[in-house]
Amino acid sequence: MTRKRFDDMNCGVAQALEALGDWWTLLIVRDAFFGARRFGEFERSLGIAKNILSARLQHLVTHGIFERIDAGTSGERFEYQLTQKGEALLTVLTALREWSDEWVFGRGNEPLILKDRRTGRRIAPLRVTDGEGRTLKFGDLHAIPGPGATPAPKQRVRRGRSSAPPRKRTPTPSRRGD
Repeated sequence: MTRKRFDDMNCGVAQALEALGDWWTLLIVRDAFFGARRFGEFERSLGIAKNILSARLQHLVTHGIFERIDAGTSGERFEYQLTQKGEALLTVLTALREWSDEWVFGRGNEPLILKDRRTGRRIAPLRVTDGEGRTLKFGDLHAIPGPGATPAPKQRVRRGRSSAPPRKRTPTPSRRGD
């Protein structure tokens, strides 16, 4: 069974998923943030099959997330370096890690803590804010079609506007360790 492609879908989330591919891809990018650059480093860290790793690295290069750099003699050894587009995934990986820390591991059981190199303090949690920096919740938001929207996303937005107002959410005790 082949994976559905999102090339033609006019949606930012779908296009991000098309560029990133699957869970291996984000783990490869994660390891690049931690300094992995060579094929063998990714392979050892992840325990991923060579053919899958090779395909994912090529995918990341094709989508401009990694740059393949000649690091040996006459093209025999290569390193993979995050591009500016790849480095922009830091926020995505941080959001995923924070979600997992909260809802999978539970507070006090985080496997990794990020700190500001300059101050040594833990980074502040990511949040969605308004123009003045106030934190917004899901119910505070509404979507409007953007300038590049095709009919499908416009229809999704119209459906969302005609639905009932957001319901009040009750806390879900789904965190491990609670």
